[in-house]
Amino acid sequence: MATMEKVPMLAEGYERLTADLKVLREERPKIVEAIEEARAHGDLSENAEYHAAKERQGQVEAQIADLEDKVSRAQIIDPASLSGDKIIFGATVTMLDEHDKPVRYQIVGQTEADANRGRISYNSPLARALIGKQVGDEIEVTVPSGEKFYLVEKIEFI
Repeated sequence: MATMEKVPMLAEGYERLTADLKVLREERPKIVEAIEEARAHGDLSENAEYHAAKERQGQVEAQIADLEDKVSRAQIIDPASLSGDKIIFGATVTMLDEHDKPVRYQIVGQTEADANRGRISYNSPLARALIGKQVGDEIEVTVPSGEKFYLVEKIEFI
């Protein structure tokens, strides 16, 4: 039997997942209605509306199953309740890059990752290189654009 691995995430990520799940569940009756309406048009073998509605139904059900799985395995972590001198999930890390330019990232769950907003997934190459490090440690990470070097300057739990 497979083990039910917890999915770490922040409270806001959990709220977003449950909101997305609610929207998809509300779409179910509309899809059933569209299928019934298309079925009323007759011959199903050449009925594009029917096939489109059935395809959408399959997509929505798959998304619902995926979200329900993530929500059921969610492990909500509040960074403000954490502390320590090592980088862990939820930490906000300020680093200096090769040009001594500050770079700041928070390590979050997969569903919350958005590099443009300074949030990286805990299983991204950079986050994996950071986890367990302390202020003053140097990080070397291989990313699609090549090798990157960082110096950990500050660790916050906010």
